[in-house]
Amino acid sequence: MTRRASWRGQLKFGDFICEVGLYSALTSTDKISFNIVNAKTGNRVERQYIDSDTRDPVEKDDQVKGYALENGEHLIIEGDELAQLMPDNDKVIRITRFLACDEIDKLYFDRPYYLSPSTEGDDQALALLARSLKEQGVAALAEAVLFRRNRILLIRPQAGTLVATTLNYDYEVRAQSSVFKGIADVSFDEEMLELAGHIIAKRSGTFNPADYTDRYNDALGELVKAKIEGRPIEKRAPEKRGNVIDLREALRESAGSDAPKKKSAEPKKTATTRAKKKAG
Repeated sequence: MTRRASWRGQLKFGDFICEVGLYSALTSTDKISFNIVNAKTGNRVERQYIDSDTRDPVEKDDQVKGYALENGEHLIIEGDELAQLMPDNDKVIRITRFLACDEIDKLYFDRPYYLSPSTEGDDQALALLARSLKEQGVAALAEAVLFRRNRILLIRPQAGTLVATTLNYDYEVRAQSSVFKGIADVSFDEEMLELAGHIIAKRSGTFNPADYTDRYNDALGELVKAKIEGRPIEKRAPEKRGNVIDLREALRESAGSDAPKKKSAEPKKTATTRAKKKAG
């Protein structure tokens, strides 16, 4: 089954032009969702906008956008005023430069799309771009008007296709300093660092998305199925919590019997914290 493109237009770099489509790489088809219903009648509830002061319903034609002022009032922005600000959409993704694939911090990644040719005649052009990006080990940075907004895109080869990821703007990404103070610079002795390194090496592996499931969504599905079938709903067993122990002891127990042997006596000052007691 061929998916409908979320966007169609041209990909352009200099004289390089081809017709392309963007197909969302994400889906919510399998995610459980609910409607709001009236508990008394079982009928679906419709959303209605109400005036916050008069409590009267506000019809769609009377709804306008307003910017909240400090005094609590709103500055009305008319629809034609907003329309004048909308960027001209010429349906073109313009590649502006090429850069190393890992140069952009993944915090700026927004939404991924598959970039595909719209016509058979553009297969070759897009295949050439994909091959060149892969062999050079670079990604393409581009700009376009997507869904009525100026967007930056990072186009990179991945598993035999091209992925165009929209990027967040700088003002949309929080600086670490505005969220928390940062990771403390703590001194640890050799044994603790070796234990931590041993645990990391012991549990190293690769990422396979199929190994992970959305447990909450799965539980919702089971809940719905049980109610449809009239079965009793099984209660989840409470999570067992371990005792609060010393960080060093937590590392030793997590590392297990094959942990590196203790080489030196514990220093007078050690960093301790609360940790959950875990087995292997």
